Amino acid sequence: MKISATHIEGVLVIEPKVFGDERGFFMEAWRADAFAETGIPGPFVQDNHSHSALGVLRGLHFQAPRAQGKLVRVAGGAVFDVVVDIRADSPTFAAWFGIELSAENHLMLWAPPGMAHGFLTLTERADFLYKCTDYYVQGDERAVCWDDPAIGIAWPLERVGGPQLSARDAAAPTLAAALASL
Repeated sequence: MKISATHIEGVLVIEPKVFGDERGFFMEAWRADAFAETGIPGPFVQDNHSHSALGVLRGLHFQAPRAQGKLVRVAGGAVFDVVVDIRADSPTFAAWFGIELSAENHLMLWAPPGMAHGFLTLTERADFLYKCTDYYVQGDERAVCWDDPAIGIAWPLERVGGPQLSARDAAAPTLAAALASL
């Protein structure tokens, strides 16, 4: 597997070894010993699966105080996946990183605890899978508005005709307001 660091400390792009032929492919999506060597030790306590239609934008979500690390990938379709550094003491505070994850490219992204996370579906349907280092706790659920100008994410909206948002995500506060409420 190939690991690439990003400009945000701890955020990693993982390119797994994929073995394929005309019948299909095989890859290891998680192997504790191999991932621990890359700095992704787990343990993971919850697996989630999100199925979304074209143009659905989910996020930017995080939990506080029980922050979750997330190992994410796409099993069907494609998304533009984004993490935002919300660690107040980080030199890259409020910086974002985005990458296209797809069933075709097999890329994975590691978002350590302390990141807000979201994605935009780029295909008719997308199946988004992620492993979490802590359990979902409804009372710890938080959100940051997807278009906060202080963050300035360059979402590829021209590819989907605009975002489809949940009521919760449409009403999410700015990063400054979200963190001030903690």
